[in-house]
Amino acid sequence: MRIINVVGARPNFMKIAPLMEEYERHPEIEPLLVHTGQHYDEKMSTLFFKQLGIREPDVNLEVGSASHAVQTADIMTAFEPVLLDYHPDAVLVVGDVNSTIACGLVAAKLHVKVIHVEAGLRSFDRSMPEEINRVLTDSISDLLFCTEQSGVENLMAEGIDQDKIYLVGHVMIDTLKRNMTIARQSTILNELRARRCIDGHGYSVLTLHRPANVDDPLVFSRILDALEVIQNDLPIIFPIHPRTLKNITSLNLRNRIDRLARLHLIDPIGYLDFLKLQSSARVVFTDSGGIQEETTVLKVPCITLRENTERPVTVEMGTNQIVGTDTQKIVHAFKRIMEGNFRESRIPPLWDGKAAERIVDVIEEKIVDPKMRRYEVVEAL
Repeated sequence: MRIINVVGARPNFMKIAPLMEEYERHPEIEPLLVHTGQHYDEKMSTLFFKQLGIREPDVNLEVGSASHAVQTADIMTAFEPVLLDYHPDAVLVVGDVNSTIACGLVAAKLHVKVIHVEAGLRSFDRSMPEEINRVLTDSISDLLFCTEQSGVENLMAEGIDQDKIYLVGHVMIDTLKRNMTIARQSTILNELRARRCIDGHGYSVLTLHRPANVDDPLVFSRILDALEVIQNDLPIIFPIHPRTLKNITSLNLRNRIDRLARLHLIDPIGYLDFLKLQSSARVVFTDSGGIQEETTVLKVPCITLRENTERPVTVEMGTNQIVGTDTQKIVHAFKRIMEGNFRESRIPPLWDGKAAERIVDVIEEKIVDPKMRRYEVVEAL
């Protein structure tokens, strides 16, 4: 059985790594790896692949950056010939990026089974591009693997056949658990101390990249107002996303940023360095879904700068707080954490480092079965 596994953006790499490793224990499965190039920074992509032990992609589509419509169309156009050349039994997609829906849609139209890992998550906010990608990908998938119980419930509420849905845990947590020991050896903190970004009194970490936060100058300014207060208590380490860096200039916020003496902008860093940075932080501020999950397992207080989350288990069982972008709410949540008022995190069910094993076992049972096996890729009309 041949499975094409798709990655496109850096968060996908952490999700695909344990699956590629698990396939090695299943000789009846021939896994192919396709990188769409949605995140095209060669240095960062190469670093993530190397650190996570992912082999070189069998195919790199190299689509690069563009608007949502253009990028999605470019991926579909480039991916279709790959399916026609390789004739896979299934296409496995992860997460909620443009590569996820683009490759899933091409596969579905060519009558190739679609497997969605990290299915069922819902923010119920259709203004988020990722939410559209999630809903559409789930609607065309043949096997749906959920990270938390809310995902199962969301899919069933949408009328998805229960026989297609599996609660398996989280492959990204597989990756975290497998890499935590080596991440502890990272020298990132020594480097930041040498640059006088941090001292012996602790620090906070900030990630910010969602359009709703960084494209709107009023929203971005409210967040900066909060950071201006927070930096008086803790330095803030800010590995800055390219989109955010670009908008600092286009929104005329550079002078404002420069006045925040203890807000330290640094280049994006590799997975192991960032894992070390998160795990040693007093608090993490983010608008990233994946970081909400990682801080839950790392038991680090997390303040999410959004009005909603598609990962409610991080609030129910973790230290995550959803505070939005109101300046006072952000500062209030931070002050409470500094006073020691936050809930101790519990590990959600099945976040035990064995999600990839469960996923591949189901794939083997459901797709390797001769009655469900290979049906020919059809030429597009």
